[in-house]
Amino acid sequence: MSRLCPAVNKSSVLGQCTPGNNLSSAPQMGWGDLGVFGHPAKETPNLDAMAAQGMLLTNFYTANPLCSPSRAALLTGRLPVRNGFYTTNGHARNAYTPQEIVGGISKDEILLPAMLKKNGYVSKIVGKWHLGHRPAYLPLENGFDEWFGAPNCHFGPYNSSITPNIPVYNNSEMLGRYYEEFPINVKTGESNLTQIFLKEGLEFIHRQTKAQQPFFLYWAPDATHTPLYASRSFLGKSQRGRYGDAVMELDYSVGQILSSLQSLGIEKNTFVFFTSDNGAALTSRTNGGSNGPFLCGKETTFEGGMREPAIAWWPGNIKEGTVSQQLANVMDLFSTCLSLAGISAPDDRVLDGLDLTPLHGRLPIFYYRGNEMMAVRVGQFKAHYWTWTNSMEEFKQGVNFCAGQDVPGVTTHNQTEYTLQPIIFHLGRDPGEKFPLSVLTKEYLDALRSVSAVVEYHEKTLVPGVPQLNMCDQAVMNWAPAGCEKLGKCLDAPKSKPWKCSWPH
Repeated sequence: MSRLCPAVNKSSVLGQCTPGNNLSSAPQMGWGDLGVFGHPAKETPNLDAMAAQGMLLTNFYTANPLCSPSRAALLTGRLPVRNGFYTTNGHARNAYTPQEIVGGISKDEILLPAMLKKNGYVSKIVGKWHLGHRPAYLPLENGFDEWFGAPNCHFGPYNSSITPNIPVYNNSEMLGRYYEEFPINVKTGESNLTQIFLKEGLEFIHRQTKAQQPFFLYWAPDATHTPLYASRSFLGKSQRGRYGDAVMELDYSVGQILSSLQSLGIEKNTFVFFTSDNGAALTSRTNGGSNGPFLCGKETTFEGGMREPAIAWWPGNIKEGTVSQQLANVMDLFSTCLSLAGISAPDDRVLDGLDLTPLHGRLPIFYYRGNEMMAVRVGQFKAHYWTWTNSMEEFKQGVNFCAGQDVPGVTTHNQTEYTLQPIIFHLGRDPGEKFPLSVLTKEYLDALRSVSAVVEYHEKTLVPGVPQLNMCDQAVMNWAPAGCEKLGKCLDAPKSKPWKCSWPH
């Protein structure tokens, strides 16, 4: 029996739980990047086929418009403001886990793979972790049995006397570093990493199937995150440029995973889910993804930053060609996987994720940016209590999280508060958040009444977790990861000089 659960990365392929669960997530892949969601390039035949054979979720959200907090939410079933993956160093600031971060996933949190162990699941993460790179925060210390990948994003290359290149791990020891033993050619975009990640995932599936062992695979490639890369056989193939090349290779890889499940005869016993960790980064302009009809992108709490592509696949259990309009969130995968695995959810904490197996309506979607609830969606209505894209200083320097889009009074470059009279959109009629409801209408007043009740209860019952993303220190970078001695790859760390991390947006 095998079950797969979803994998998360800035573009997503998630595989969920039953005797086999598979979660796949790709970094900063946008809602509009897939052919099935309307992209005219039509370069995602495998994901489009996955949707035709399964369920397309059109109202699926991440829990944060940035990578690390959204991954923490997936694996804990809890909002980042509850699980500690946020900062209080500034109001409504996005924060993540760069090399200099001191913190990581809290030991008070229970991650999905640790819960799945109760029913004998073996769990593996392939690709980017991004929940802390210091030893206590790594995957094998937090429920996973196996890991092949990196603790941080593949930024670089660096001058190792100033900043170490990111290590690549096999379980608890490093095998080398990005740009060194694991090359990424920033100029040409060539790297074989997606193929390496695919091979690792397929080998794990085959091994667990042969052992008749239930499993959870979290497949989290990151080729669609800058600096973009693809293997030689995919470079130059897409009409969308290098980003499209990376998407095509991820699409191919998803097809290989699904084909493998079918050839092994375990597809009817394996739940697979694909999604993304946040919206496409519009700062990349024509070198990045598409958020379809939605406003803005990564880093923002507008629809383009948090509504994600999502596909559930489980032959014989999910009716082919299903399109679900129900509201759903990446945190729901935690509860859904536990339900499919026959495991009761922990009852000693508040969970924000719901079990999606009974197709019920989810009441609210909360849009958090750091320590602030910026907006909330109830049904078709979305109320903005705060608006902000990025600072005017950054905007004047050419950094724009809403490039090519401007809605006066909405895409503001100052943090603008509307708590006394929120801006409300009807997302059914206006998915692009361009035309706020008039505050003088009965529709606005009725929507405000229902949304206000949800917000009041949420704020009254919310107990924030201890923020884990406040402190930085150059001494905690990846200077000497476990296994570096064997490879002669240890570097000398500087003296510890901690500081409060600066999060500009």
